[in-house]
Formats: sequence, structure tokens, C-alpha cells
Amino acid sequence: MPVTVDPRDDLALVVVDSPPVNATSRAVRAGLIEAADRIDANPLIRAAVLICRGQTFIAGGDVREFDAEPVEPHLPDVVARIEAAETPWLAAIHGSALGGGLELALGCRWRVATADARLGLPEVTLGLIPGAGGTVRLPRLVPLDLATRMAGLGEPISAQEAHANGLVDALIEGDLEAGALRFLRCALDAPPQRTIDRPIADTGANDFWQSQQSTAAKRHRGQAAPGLALEALRAAVERSAGDALSREREVHLRLRKSPESRALRHVFFAERAAMKPPVEAAPGDLDSAGVVGGGTMGAGIAAAFLDAGIPVTLMERDQASLDRGLAGVARIYAGSVKRGRMSEADRDARLAQLTGALDASSLAGADVVVEAVFEDLEVKREVFRRLDAVCKPGALLATNTSYIDPNAIAAATSRPDAVIGLHFFSPANVMKLLEVVRTDAASARSLATAWAVARRLGKTPVLSGVCDGFIGNRILKVFRREAERLLLSGTHPGDVDHAMRAFGMPMGSFEMQDLAGLDIAAAMRAAARARGETVFAPISDRLVALGRLGQKAGGGWYDYDDGDRTPRPSDTVAEIIADESAKAGGAREDLDAGAIQHRIFRPMVEEGKRILSEGIAETPSAIDLVEVLGFGFPRWRGGLMYWAAANGGQSPNST
Repeated sequence: MPVTVDPRDDLALVVVDSPPVNATSRAVRAGLIEAADRIDANPLIRAAVLICRGQTFIAGGDVREFDAEPVEPHLPDVVARIEAAETPWLAAIHGSALGGGLELALGCRWRVATADARLGLPEVTLGLIPGAGGTVRLPRLVPLDLATRMAGLGEPISAQEAHANGLVDALIEGDLEAGALRFLRCALDAPPQRTIDRPIADTGANDFWQSQQSTAAKRHRGQAAPGLALEALRAAVERSAGDALSREREVHLRLRKSPESRALRHVFFAERAAMKPPVEAAPGDLDSAGVVGGGTMGAGIAAAFLDAGIPVTLMERDQASLDRGLAGVARIYAGSVKRGRMSEADRDARLAQLTGALDASSLAGADVVVEAVFEDLEVKREVFRRLDAVCKPGALLATNTSYIDPNAIAAATSRPDAVIGLHFFSPANVMKLLEVVRTDAASARSLATAWAVARRLGKTPVLSGVCDGFIGNRILKVFRREAERLLLSGTHPGDVDHAMRAFGMPMGSFEMQDLAGLDIAAAMRAAARARGETVFAPISDRLVALGRLGQKAGGGWYDYDDGDRTPRPSDTVAEIIADESAKAGGAREDLDAGAIQHRIFRPMVEEGKRILSEGIAETPSAIDLVEVLGFGFPRWRGGLMYWAAANGGQSPNST
């Protein structure tokens, strides 16, 4: 049984034990109703403690049920039953109380939590709003600005913040069950009001709600759920509780069937599936790491390991390069401290685990070594020869190459089974995607270790076969090519970038190139041409030849003023486009945003199909994750391949 009642003298434990996360499945809901009835029928029980076994409190609803019609007992009825119980309940929270889990806790008279617990209403991240009273009960316990953060933006909070703001009545040290029972015996002397009966002190002025809607629109660009969650919160403070509960439930059920929520749930399940290793093998140790190359990428990779609590040795070819690399890691943490995301003590603790080195022998004890040097095959092969000579048996040797065949790199070693591609995305300490590139000789242990690295670093791993650019950069080349091709038919760079933002991309193709630097793509094109490949980039090549390398050069596809990253149309670029367009001799077209989106994304989808047919990606969901997590494809559209299947490759209304 997923729910049991365990008497404790004149108290009772209501124990939920439904692995892995104690979700509010139908069985759990029914068990809670039965428990409430049994406890109310027993006059010897004065109060009950709702507590969960395993690693977490109730961490949300059973998302698998969202595609079907709701089945009784419905969660709002369960929450209401607990809240109205003659025998009062206390929620004892550990791990995470999220979504329906927090709504059940809100139905209890009291809430206690361990210091490391997290509480939140993240439904908007699945294209939903709370559906069991979360928007109605939460503002009766916490300040309105915190309620809007939690329900409108989907941000979880720590137990400490929850305690400071009245959501949690006490923090429990030591054994949670014993502490909850002690707290409850004292609390019974003066039972508090039911949450739904509590008054709301702050209703929020009109400009407050407008400001919150603006913030939600920026944070969750293109999504409907955050704004609707804020409307539900406003209804909770301006209308009767009964009316607000009915409105919230109606919107929640309607959103379950929305394309936005279905797409977000697709990504949710894809991420969960991605965390399962593709092989059954024991991973190697992960007690120490090495990073070869201290450039922007290498510094970010080093920081990712340090953030995971893994000591790092950063190796460079000379002292000046090493000093720059170490300074690069320090700058990452200085920025975190400046933005208030990290304390100085935490920064110092991380940097204390960072060691610089000039000799490969310093990496002899590392469990995993990631190479992040210049994209040149012979340079990388030389690095791996040195690593092969000094690294201990069993160490994972990984290359961060974006395009180069890792099989050719592995061939430089005597242990190609230990070599694998770990393609981080910049900034490496922030981006969640990690492309794991399977080499021909990679052992099951190496693959299992790669997955362990991803999990330890908080990354989502996606398995890729070997090809030029792997999954992500192979599709990115199509994205850039088709965007540039549009210019030859009369479309302006600003029109393309506007269409991409209207679709939900964080920025357009040309803005992105200016930010990253046009020289990076130019180097990749040069390498491709050296391999005998034909590359389409007539305008890009001319811009690079003129030294227009993007923001860092004061001009790329756009012009930039000193100290200002605002893109401005460039007369120089317009002249080059007109010249190349005349050479191409194509008919000029007047394309709206939807047509631009279709012309760019349709070839990307076709490339994705080729990637699948070649076995480079194992599933369409793998491509979706790469595009969503690595390149900013709108999460609420489900990823490139999901969007194509759902919309026939046609762009929905972009306005």
C-alpha cells in the first residue's frame, strides 16, 4: 500500500511510500482519503503527521496521468478533505515538496521541514498552473511578492526562506519523524486556523500586478501559463476563496490539453529518459579531474567540476597561458559573487580545490581528464599522446571537440576504449547540455562514467554518434546557412532575427553570430573546405575578410557603438548583401515572419531526419534536447522534431 497509518500513542503517522518521488498518483490520493476517514473515526487520535519515506516528500503530481481525463479522487478534494479533517494534520517535509505535494502540505494545519528541504509550485514549467488550491492558499501564508515568485515564475525556495516567511512553522534538526511529533504535541495546545480561512493582508495594487506580468512575460517568453498563474493569484486575493478555487481548477484542466503543456511535458519526459545510461556497467571513480586548456571553454569546464565538489587540475602549455586560465576561473566566481549567487566563502572554497600545472604528469592521478585545446586535430592528438603516457589505468580521457572526429584522436593512444567525446556548451559551467560522443572503441565502462560525470555536474547527457558537428553543430550549420540564404532573396538580417525571436528563440541567427564572433564559424568553414567540402557562406566570408568579427570588433552583421551591444543596421553589410544578391540572380521575395521561420526550420528538420537515419541520434527526443538545452529552441514548443511532428513543419502564428 502506498499510504499507511501508523499510530503513535495519541498521534498517528500517515506514511506515503510510493517510489521514486511519492507522486500524487491515484493510489496515493485514494490512500490519503482513506487515512483521513480512519483517523477522524478514531477518537483516540488527537492529530496526524503526514510524512514520506524515501529521499523526498511528495515531489509533485504523476505527470503520466496528465494526458488522460482526471480520475477520482481528485487532488483538490484530497487537499480539502485533509484541511477540513476533525483531526488536524501536520506535514513533515524533507527533500522536495513541489506542486501537488506542496498543495497537500498547504491543506495541513502546520508544516515543518528539514533545513535542506525545497518547496515550490513549479507547474508553470509544465505549461500549467496549480490545480489543487496552490494559488489560493499560498498567499494566505506568505507575502504576495513571494507567492508570485513561487506560483507565477515557478521558482522553488529553501526551507529557510519558507520558515522566514511563514510557509513553514519550524525547521527540524535531527530525526524528522521524532521532531515532527514533538512539535505537534506542543502545537496542539493552540490549533491554528485552517489555511483557507486565513485572511490575506496584502492584495497588491494594480501596478504591482502589471509589474509581475511584465516580469513573467520576460522570464517565460511566449508562454501563457505564467500569466494565467498570476491571474489566479490575483483572483485569490480579490475574490472569495470558493470562486478562486473554481477558477484555478478550470484553468488548470484547460491547460492540461494545451499544445504548450503537451510540449513541455514531452521535454520533461525526454530529460528523465536521457539520464539513464545507454549501457549497464559500473562507472569509474570521480574523485578528481583534470582539464587541459585554460581558454574560455576550459575555464568553464573547470568551474563545472569545482561546482560539483570535484578537485580540478588545470593544465596549460606555458605560465602565461596558465595564469590566464586560472584568472578565467576566478572571474567566473567573481561574477557569481557580484550577482549575489555565491558567497565569498563558497568562492574561496571552490578556488582552493583548483590547481594549476604545466606538466602532464600532474594529471597522473585524475579520474577524468577533459581536453579543451584549440580545434586542430594534430594538436589534440599530441595532447592525448601525453595523457596516454601519464594517466592512470581506468581514467576517462575526454575530448571537448566540436567538430573533429574523436576516433582520430583516440587512435593516438594505446587505450582508445577509454577515450570519448564530452562536448560541453558555452558557458560550460552554466549550460545543461552535454553531448556524449561515442567513439568506435569506447567501452561500456567509459560510457557509464560519462553518464556519471553528467549527473555529477548537473548536466543532461545526450548520446551522439560521430559525424561533423555531431548533433548540435551539424544542425546549427543548417540554421546559419538557411538564414544567410534568405538574405540573397531580399530579406534583411533584422527581419530574420525578428522572426526567430517571435518564434521564441532567445536571439536570431545574426545576433548570435555577432555575440559569439564570426571568426569561430569561419575557422570551422576553413577546416571543412580543407576536407574538400562545399560551404555556403558568401556574405559571412566577406564580413570576416573585412575584419567584421562581431561585437568584439565593433561590427559584424550589425554595427555597434563603443560600450554598447545594441545592434544597428549596417550600410556596409547592406551593400555586401545587395552585391551577393545580384550575383545570385534570384528573385526577390517579401517574406513575413512565419514564412521566414518555415524557410529556416524546415531544412533543419530534414537534417534532423538524416541524423536519425544515419544513427547519429537514437531518437527524435535526443535531437529535441540538444536544440532546447544547447541552442535555445523554445522549450514550450517541445524541441525541433517534436514541433515538426506536431505542426507538420509549419510555423504556428508567430505574433
